[in-house]
Amino acid sequence: MTDSSVQLTSEEIKKYNITVVPLTITIDGQSYVDGVDITRSDFVKKMNAAKNLPKTSQPPIGRFVDAIKKLTADGSQVIGIFLAKTLSGTIDAARQAAEIAGQSENMIIFDSELTDRAEGFQVLAAARDAQAGKSMDEIIAHVKQIRNDQKLEMMVVNLKNLIKGGRLGALSGRIATMLNIRIALQMPKGELKVAKKGRGKKFTKAFNERVLKEITDNKDRIKEVGLSYVDTPELMQELANQIKAINPKIDVLVAETSPIIATHAGNGAYAILYYME
Repeated sequence: MTDSSVQLTSEEIKKYNITVVPLTITIDGQSYVDGVDITRSDFVKKMNAAKNLPKTSQPPIGRFVDAIKKLTADGSQVIGIFLAKTLSGTIDAARQAAEIAGQSENMIIFDSELTDRAEGFQVLAAARDAQAGKSMDEIIAHVKQIRNDQKLEMMVVNLKNLIKGGRLGALSGRIATMLNIRIALQMPKGELKVAKKGRGKKFTKAFNERVLKEITDNKDRIKEVGLSYVDTPELMQELANQIKAINPKIDVLVAETSPIIATHAGNGAYAILYYME
């Protein structure tokens, strides 16, 4: 089980029988169920036309309870892997729901400490291990190993949403006074941090070159890379081609990010996510 901030293809969800519990999105007073009655591309259009910054909230407890009861009805155990606790109350909602459903002993709640495709890597590893008949302890050990070796490198080119949403805390006020500032974000141990800040396209180019060099230096240890974006598909395809040139065996998934990330990261933002084996 996971949440809708995850980056998974519909084929992966179906193949590995993954349950995705959707978050809720509110745009100018109108609520939507993420991925059910609003798509990722539609969300970005509505976000750009909205008067106010959209609000995202964790799935209602009842939605979680229903999903947990359904999954445990045949006596199955459940592993729930969710987006970082620092970004959302989703993991706490899942824990409460497991207690309400009377399934706390049959459900392991796991903080991915990230989101998007990084969360997806953990979910896929757990699902594959489960299908291979591995024990709960073996699966969790594998997922922890991936989490420890994961990287999120994110470029935010427009700080308006990030500042409005208060995600940068005290730092936002200082950055807001600087013109044309872009920031590179990382999430070590689930904590959102500003790794670097700079101006304009030159800064973005240096960011890409730095990450591509790291991928090059570890090209035999990296099997998968996620490229997730708000509204930069052409740029992401170029990056995907550059990664494929480094090592054609690396699987690269290029896809739009979820509303919870798009809301705070804003237009032009993108992330490069991977882990080393």
